[in-house]
Amino acid sequence: MSDGSRKSGTKSTFHFVAGLGSGVLSAILLQPIDLLKTRVQQSGKHSLRAALAELRSSQQGLLPSLWRGTLPSALRTGFGSAIYFTTLNTIRENAARHLPSLAAAAPTIAAASGIVTPNANQTSSSLPKLSNTGNLLAGAVARSFAGFILMPLTVLKVRYESSFYKYTSLAGAARDIARTEGARGFFAGFGATAIRDAPYAGLYVLFYEKSKQHLSNLFPQPPQLSTTLEAAGQDGGRMSQSRAASINFASGVFSAIICSIISNPFDAVKTRIQLQPKKYRNMVQASRKMLAEEGVRSMMDGLALRMSRKAMSSALAWTVYEELIRRAEGAWTKRGPEEVQL
Repeated sequence: MSDGSRKSGTKSTFHFVAGLGSGVLSAILLQPIDLLKTRVQQSGKHSLRAALAELRSSQQGLLPSLWRGTLPSALRTGFGSAIYFTTLNTIRENAARHLPSLAAAAPTIAAASGIVTPNANQTSSSLPKLSNTGNLLAGAVARSFAGFILMPLTVLKVRYESSFYKYTSLAGAARDIARTEGARGFFAGFGATAIRDAPYAGLYVLFYEKSKQHLSNLFPQPPQLSTTLEAAGQDGGRMSQSRAASINFASGVFSAIICSIISNPFDAVKTRIQLQPKKYRNMVQASRKMLAEEGVRSMMDGLALRMSRKAMSSALAWTVYEELIRRAEGAWTKRGPEEVQL
């Protein structure tokens, strides 16, 4: 194997591991919000209070019930993040290298305000840079691919969280779906999921990268901090760890809020199809039925919960992922990829 192939494989492995770790962490911490969103969307009653009351009255009690479905959620989010981040980085690296029209323009010394600063070229990220169109397309393609691969786990997660099904194990849930609906049942709602996730992910990467750029320009690193980092033996040309993490987290929250509002109708429709495939057969029929029976409000079911979860999970996952990659890039620069411990 050539040195180039070995280095590429090592980097891809690290992107996979970093994505897996950040996804599992965010899934476990935020599972209660995801479960409540599913319960609110399944009923059409639009009430968080009713969902909480139902959980309190369950045999398991409130706290254990809030973490019901954590295993499929962690598996789905963990491996979904791993596949997504690895695919996204591969797309961005190849696009930046082979498609000049999608590559980002060369950085300029002037900040967005037009004021020249000594830190204008500093960035909170070490990931490949693309143009707005490149970020939009890369995010959409990577998310669609990851969503298709993880769709069976998504269906299992949603049904396990729902009160419509009394599954006691993931294996039992999988057997029941295979027996009653066949292989098609594991991909219920994929159309609505893809239409929701592809634009969401594309817009998210676009807004996230633009937000990082603007925040880096608005709040540049003080020159004296760069001098301090250099004195400590660190790269003074790189943004400090705490500043980079703050910018990445704030950018993640902002981008997730905007994209959640735009894509929530597709999420509401997707949940109905996955929970009641006989009643809601496809995206068009389900949308018409929900609008006719429950009105426009049904399309915004679970928005506050989804927006809260997305804002926290996306910001947490991207911040952890970016910091792991920044540290790895620093180690690769000093020692080479083959010496970096995963």
